[in-house]
Amino acid sequence: MVKGISKLIVADMPLAEFFKRSKAAGYDTVELSINKEGELTLSVTDEKIREINALSGEYGLPIASIVQLQCTGNLLDGGEQQKTGVAETIRGLEIADALNARCTLHTLGRIRRDLFYDAAYENAVASLKAIAPEAKRVNVTLAVEFVWNGFLFSPLEMRRLLDEVGSEYVGFYFDPGNMAVYQYPEHWVRILAKHIRMVHMKDWRGGPLNGGWPALLKGEVNFPGVMAELRAAGYDGPLISEVETGEASLEETAEAIAKIINM
Repeated sequence: MVKGISKLIVADMPLAEFFKRSKAAGYDTVELSINKEGELTLSVTDEKIREINALSGEYGLPIASIVQLQCTGNLLDGGEQQKTGVAETIRGLEIADALNARCTLHTLGRIRRDLFYDAAYENAVASLKAIAPEAKRVNVTLAVEFVWNGFLFSPLEMRRLLDEVGSEYVGFYFDPGNMAVYQYPEHWVRILAKHIRMVHMKDWRGGPLNGGWPALLKGEVNFPGVMAELRAAGYDGPLISEVETGEASLEETAEAIAKIINM
């Protein structure tokens, strides 16, 4: 396993500085984010792609994954919104391929008062089945992350969704800090083992109303248990930091990930 860092935690930092700082802090790989505005958007030019790839090569930091959060629609919707979300997500996969990233992160979308859970689930399966052949075409996996969006509350439900989609190009993006408020993250690893495609690194401390994400190894996540289950699942990819710099410096988090890797 190797140490990675997500651009999400330093969203306003220019990409050139992000690569430079990440290398200096001791990371081995990076995760970038497609945004509505900025250096990397769905309308990114070929010239900008070459520039980003040049930065990746200059600093020896391959791009492990691309986050598709702010610009790829709600895959839980139906109708025209679903079509738009699918098309934008496919464009994100193509951008990831151009950046030599083999994984993208997606959270699918959000439940609304007028979007019933069962319909959202059916729409999610349909959206992901439509995306899967295009993901295979560009050889980039779409990995679904569990977040606090009112959808997919258990590892059994996440596994059911991915099994129904039935594609090796649609998998699970594991983040132990996201479910630790209610559940044991290592349970998710065991249950979703074959579906895990990428791993974020966050800790958790406190309850649902008074908790938060502290520095790694300062919270309640059972990282030895998580690592034991990841190894049992055969995962050997990056552990990508999503720790806010207000909680720990880039260097401190890289050191913590190194300790976790050795557990």
